[in-house]
Amino acid sequence: MAAELLPTEVSSGLRASHADRDRVVDVLTGAAGDGRIMPEELDERVAAALTARTLGELAALTADLPGEAGVAPAKDVVRIRQRGASTVRADGWAVPRRMEISSAWGHVTLDFSSAVITHHTLRIDLDMCGGALRLITRPGVFVDADALVMGYGRTKVRPDRDPGAPTVLRVEIHGRLSMGRLEVRPPRRWLGR
Repeated sequence: MAAELLPTEVSSGLRASHADRDRVVDVLTGAAGDGRIMPEELDERVAAALTARTLGELAALTADLPGEAGVAPAKDVVRIRQRGASTVRADGWAVPRRMEISSAWGHVTLDFSSAVITHHTLRIDLDMCGGALRLITRPGVFVDADALVMGYGRTKVRPDRDPGAPTVLRVEIHGRLSMGRLEVRPPRRWLGR
């Protein structure tokens, strides 16, 4: 997943999360399994990954390794246009700088719990009639919907489980939502976790 941490937009000073460190350890372990790095070097890099404080430090550990197949670098703008359909972004998707969402009678779910965050801010320009915009957050993802104009809709924001976490992504929602709902919540907890 070196491609996730290396886009030029990544600020080397952005603080790394436990999930970021775990992803880099997975990349390093896979590279060792492929014979790209030697076992001694794997031990050194894993130790450095586990103590890294910033994304820049993590990126340096995977800079000489190929990116994981199937993981695309983040785009600047992503457009979602749908009518009576649903769209889901989850499982390690690369968060762009801006999203333009135009939806009529459909749902859009953006799951940030395992997303690759390479920008400090995501601006969402929303034009939605009916349906729902669901944002599944993680510690450090802050949602600002003050600029969203609601018409016969509702907003449900559940508090973050770790309100003291440093902000890794600020999601700013602009535009309008009529006859629909905005839902912001952390991932669901399952029994035994």
